[in-house]
Amino acid sequence: MAANSSSISVINHMPHSSLRSVSVPLSHRNYLVAATGLQSLWSLALATVDVYAILVKRSLQNRRLVSLFAIGDGVTSTMTFAAAFATAGITVLIDNDLNSCSANHCVQFETSTALALISWFAALPSFLFNFWSLASSSR
Repeated sequence: MAANSSSISVINHMPHSSLRSVSVPLSHRNYLVAATGLQSLWSLALATVDVYAILVKRSLQNRRLVSLFAIGDGVTSTMTFAAAFATAGITVLIDNDLNSCSANHCVQFETSTALALISWFAALPSFLFNFWSLASSSR
C-alpha cells in the first residue's frame, strides 16, 4: 500500500507540462487499431468463405471448419473487446485524473472506443452462432 501512495504523490507533484505528454495511450491506441484490423480481416475472410459456399451450393457443416470459425471469432472478438476497454480506461485516466484531455486528443480516443464497441457488438452474433453450431452438432 505504501508503494501505491508514494507513486500517487509523485504524480500529484509533477508539473503540468509533463502531464500533457503522456505516451501511454499511443500503445493502447495501436493495440486497438491492431485488434480491430484483425477483426475486420477475419470477418472479411469469413464473408468470402460464406459467399463461395453459397455460390457453389456447398454446406459448411464440417466440424473442424465450424470449430475453426468459432475459435477465430472468439479470439478476435475478445481482443477487440479488451482493446476497446483498455482505450476507454486510458481516456478516463487522461480526462478525469490527469485533467489534460485537450492536449491528448480524448475525442479521438472516445470515438475509436465507441466504434470498436460497435464492431464488437456486430461480430458477437457470429461467434455465438458458430459456438452454438459447434455445441449442437453431433458426431
